[in-house]
Amino acid sequence: MDRQQIVAQVTDSMEGAPSAFAIRDARKVDARGIEEHAWIVADANGAIAARGTSDDDFEAACRANGIGTDAVIDASGKIMTPGYVDIHSHGAWEKSFDDGPDGIDVARAGHAMHGTTRQVCSLITNPIDVQCENLRNVRAKMDQRPDILGAHLEGPFLALSRKGAHDPECLKDPVPEIVDRMLEAADGCLRQITIAPELPHGLQAIRSFATAGTVPAVGHCDADYETARRAFDEGAGLMTHMFNAMNGLHHRKPGPIPAAVEDPRVTIELICDGFHVQDPMLRLGLGFAPHRIAFVTDAMAATDCPDGAYKLGALDVDVVDGHARLKSNGAIAGSTLTLEHAVQRAVLELGMSPVEAIEAATLTPARAFGFDRPHPVTGAPLGLLAPGYAADVLLTDPADWSVQHAWCAGRRIK
Repeated sequence: MDRQQIVAQVTDSMEGAPSAFAIRDARKVDARGIEEHAWIVADANGAIAARGTSDDDFEAACRANGIGTDAVIDASGKIMTPGYVDIHSHGAWEKSFDDGPDGIDVARAGHAMHGTTRQVCSLITNPIDVQCENLRNVRAKMDQRPDILGAHLEGPFLALSRKGAHDPECLKDPVPEIVDRMLEAADGCLRQITIAPELPHGLQAIRSFATAGTVPAVGHCDADYETARRAFDEGAGLMTHMFNAMNGLHHRKPGPIPAAVEDPRVTIELICDGFHVQDPMLRLGLGFAPHRIAFVTDAMAATDCPDGAYKLGALDVDVVDGHARLKSNGAIAGSTLTLEHAVQRAVLELGMSPVEAIEAATLTPARAFGFDRPHPVTGAPLGLLAPGYAADVLLTDPADWSVQHAWCAGRRIK
């Protein structure tokens, strides 16, 4: 099946209705632990109705939910996990989430094939009119399919000195007029926004977005420790890709990282690719804030594509050996990572426990927006294989943790 067919299949499945199904004889791994010979039964509403390890209980649960043998999947010992939740990703398969409705469908399919069942669509820095139109596109898609959780604006409220691959001509101070325009265009879809809190209106904007239900994220900043602490007190609940595009750790200038690590209210994003953050710092960072580290990809349009020339917004990018850099100055321009690969690296290369790695790719990112509880956006909560939670399920190969099959809200996507 070529990619165009896959995009159509994934889009159709997401716009269709859920189906009841069951999985048996799996090795269950989620944030609550590991169980052998595990099973789940999902109902026709796209939620998990029952789970366990007893064969008799499995048969009873199938009968109770009207599941025949044709809807039972024998996992044959494969690993069963919740679906991955990526809260910071820009695109895949040569398309960005800024590329209109069709671009959103393509990029979503690219990540869905690697086990990302739910996605917050990150939008790059652009002129304000363009960003508002892109927000409206994401909002419209949320009404059509359950796998799109909303939008993330990474910019334009970033420090010029820490802009990374963002267009400096489009960077802005978050004055109230722009904040109001963005919130109006988002119409409730804006899940998070990255803000450098040291900007003249930075703390005020953090307070305004938090009051409106958006989670502000400290990032792309040159903030000192005290400013970052004030940002979290004003309502910032995330740190955008820790270590990247911010002042680093220093024994006399602590910077924003310790402020995030010390604050139990803050979820900390981490790009687990060994390139944005090399492995020694990844191992260190993974121990900073147990249960608060969320794997993200920051993936751009070149994800799951050959090396070559690509675009990030209006900027030209070269991808060499899977690493994306701006053509103009060599700055890192997002990643080509998938959450599938992030989990593989964490378990197989960094020695992270499977339970902790899966938590970082599922429950922790869901919790950042309250999606670990019943929520108007998701209905059923996300992040665990437990009764009442969404039927977002992956079956992965126990040898290499590659994703073999995936369901989102009871809809099979792979």
